[in-house]
Amino acid sequence: MKRRRVRFQNRVQLLVLVTVVPAWLACGLLLLAWDASTALRWTVFSLISVSVGIGLAAVRHHTIRPLQSLANMLEALREGDYSMRGRNVDPEDALGEVMVEVNTLSRTLYTQRLEALEAGMLLHKIIGDVDIAVFAFDSDWRLRLVNRAGAGLLGGTPEELVGRGAGELGLLAMLLEPSGRIVAHVFPGGAGRWEVRRRTFRESGKAQELLVMSDLSRALRDEERQAWQRIVRVIGHELNSSLAPIKSMAGTLRKLIYREPPPEDWRDDAHSGLTIIHDRAESLERFMGAYARLARLPQPNRRDTEFGALVRRVASLHGSRVTLEDSPAVRLAIDADQIEQVLINLIRNAVDASLDPSLKHPGSVEVGWRANARSVEVFIRDQGPGLLNSDNLFVPFFTTKHGGSGIGLILSRQIAEAHGGVLQLANREDRTGCEAVLALPITYDAAFG
Repeated sequence: MKRRRVRFQNRVQLLVLVTVVPAWLACGLLLLAWDASTALRWTVFSLISVSVGIGLAAVRHHTIRPLQSLANMLEALREGDYSMRGRNVDPEDALGEVMVEVNTLSRTLYTQRLEALEAGMLLHKIIGDVDIAVFAFDSDWRLRLVNRAGAGLLGGTPEELVGRGAGELGLLAMLLEPSGRIVAHVFPGGAGRWEVRRRTFRESGKAQELLVMSDLSRALRDEERQAWQRIVRVIGHELNSSLAPIKSMAGTLRKLIYREPPPEDWRDDAHSGLTIIHDRAESLERFMGAYARLARLPQPNRRDTEFGALVRRVASLHGSRVTLEDSPAVRLAIDADQIEQVLINLIRNAVDASLDPSLKHPGSVEVGWRANARSVEVFIRDQGPGLLNSDNLFVPFFTTKHGGSGIGLILSRQIAEAHGGVLQLANREDRTGCEAVLALPITYDAAFG
């Protein structure tokens, strides 16, 4: 049988009653021994009993009333009503101290709620006004939230779209795309190339899906136009540089053929002109071949490679001009042929810079690498004049070297990025010269020695 618990207010009243009853009984006994009339003794006993009853009722009232008020205030806080306050609070009183803390809690929650509402309204306004389509789906892939740009993209209003499934809205394929992917898609409200970003968040303990789609069509068209302009400018410059002497020599040779009588040294002039035409045509052929090489760079064929041996082999091609620093042994899954080509280009550039004619004394080249848990960084430091203009480092066919092709660095950067790495060049801070850093990620369980 379940034991019935005595309520708090009854326990307090019972405690007071236990305290008062002995005195009440003592008064009764004293009244029995009092030498007075029976009516007077009963009158006094009744007054004492009524006083005890009133006292018990007052104690119950003053115990229950503040606690009920406190309970009402806490209930109001739970319901989100922060307007209730305890009045006439004495901070020196034990119960008054509780009321002070509850009032402080109420003000704090009110301030926090106001800040949250203002932040939510600001966020909602920002999301509504941005030109990026934002969608939020619940665990069943039903639309929970959409901003103005997203509603316009789907050809409806937020009220019409909320609650519909992702498949019905034509967004299921986007939810299945990897985050960061650029896809071409046609929607009722527009077509283009979209960058898809997906994030998972939780609300009320349930997983939700956030889908953000950015229209990159205009930005990509601008980039493509600038790329084409650069290509046309470079090709046009090279074609003009080659065709101008060819045209001039062809005109000279045509006049030479029709001269009567031909000059005695016409064979030498013809040979010289044809040599110029041949050399310029050959230069133009090399130029177009270099462009084709940039466009046909194959994907890396990764194999487990002893990286230190690869660097030492390339450095040995330049003998004592290159100094190898002590570096840790490391194995990487890379395309050894491609990375070797990158190292050849970088070390050769460093050696050429250290032998620059403008230097009073030839410099040396330092090569080494450092490794951490995520990547291996190869550094190549020269003692040359340094970089004069870093803006054109990776512009195809731009070169300051006599006889240079201008594709070594851009080809090296393409190889590094195809491996998920980075190639950077900057002037040294400790002295004159340049430092090239090739960072390659450690993948495929690369092991350190």
